[in-house]
Amino acid sequence: MNFLFVHQNMPGQYRELIQWLAQAGGHRIYFLTQRQNAPQLPGVETRVYRPHHRPDEKAYGLSRIWEEASGNGFGAVNAAQQIETREGFRPDIIIGHVGWGELSFFKQLWPDVPIIGYFEYYYNMTGGMVGFDPAEKISAHAPYLNHARNIVPLANIETVDLGHCPTYWQRDRFPESFHRKLYVCHDGIRTDQLLPDPDVSLRLGRLARPVTREDEIITYVARNLEKTRGFHTMMRALPRILAERPHARVVIVGGNEVSYGKQSDHPGGLRGEMAAELQDRVDWDRVHFVGKVPYPDFKKLVQISRCHIYLTMPFVLSWSLLEAMSMQATIVASDVAPVREAVTHGETGLLVDFFDPDALAAQVVEVLAHPQDHAHLGPAARAHVVENYDFLTRCLPEHLAQINALVPEGKRIG
Repeated sequence: MNFLFVHQNMPGQYRELIQWLAQAGGHRIYFLTQRQNAPQLPGVETRVYRPHHRPDEKAYGLSRIWEEASGNGFGAVNAAQQIETREGFRPDIIIGHVGWGELSFFKQLWPDVPIIGYFEYYYNMTGGMVGFDPAEKISAHAPYLNHARNIVPLANIETVDLGHCPTYWQRDRFPESFHRKLYVCHDGIRTDQLLPDPDVSLRLGRLARPVTREDEIITYVARNLEKTRGFHTMMRALPRILAERPHARVVIVGGNEVSYGKQSDHPGGLRGEMAAELQDRVDWDRVHFVGKVPYPDFKKLVQISRCHIYLTMPFVLSWSLLEAMSMQATIVASDVAPVREAVTHGETGLLVDFFDPDALAAQVVEVLAHPQDHAHLGPAARAHVVENYDFLTRCLPEHLAQINALVPEGKRIG
């Protein structure tokens, strides 16, 4: 089959699927992306495209999102047309993320080619990030700006033949009129490659020896250290955690930027803001900011961890949570959707109030002080993830079934 994947930040949610298709053989796979340093994957032809247009810095706020999305969409479809003209490639199916508008015009180029679009998030004024934190003032223009953001999925639900959501909560953010076209299945993680390792060790910069499972390591992982992912709450829990666990060390993974929400006014970002707030209440010698780490080091950190903290506002579910569960980490997470789809309190992890650093500290201290009382959580977390989120046995069969339903019988994957 001829596959065309489209995602501005390759491979995006398609990391496992494209590699499986390439390894299976018998397919031509092209990937359109804006990412200049996109990974070179065997069996995948990567083509970088440029947006046809970018909005001016002073562009009108309510139309800016569509202006940018249409520039992405027209750039992507022009690149696809060039691939067909120059390389003779015409897809049997197109699979891509709708969020940046890249799929918007493919039906104008190839009306008969089916499209599966990834519908990640719909912006509402209740139940999600907006308005979740009472300390964050909501602009009077927020309802209009939110709706303007939704112009892209609203246009693309008519473009795609089928939509895909990774969690039920994310699907239910979209209007009910979308649901007839949306199927729910996680992208999938390779639980066969994400296993616990009692013998693992890892060097942390300023320590003389590697850390192992014998050390009391607490981990926190996010793409960036920001409020949407609860970094401020985690930091405010540190004074009590470190005071009550004098041998514990905290390893913090993530960049000092913002992926979602508002940038800190502090020149050092939210990390600098929290350091200024906490000052000498924290034993900084036992706090390790390691930045963004290679994937093998992320795995080792989680395998070493005695307690893994995952905090988020109601927003998209991070792969890192499911990956940590697969490695039998003892999870302390925020009690919000869609985390509750993956973590059941007392069974596969422990849930705490997102806004309560003292409750977070108390739960982490309890896990460290009485590991035998929580020993069941890691194995149960892995069993749950294997059953519901494993790529090979659970998610891949569903994705292939949805693909096969849209293509002629002779093109289907057996």
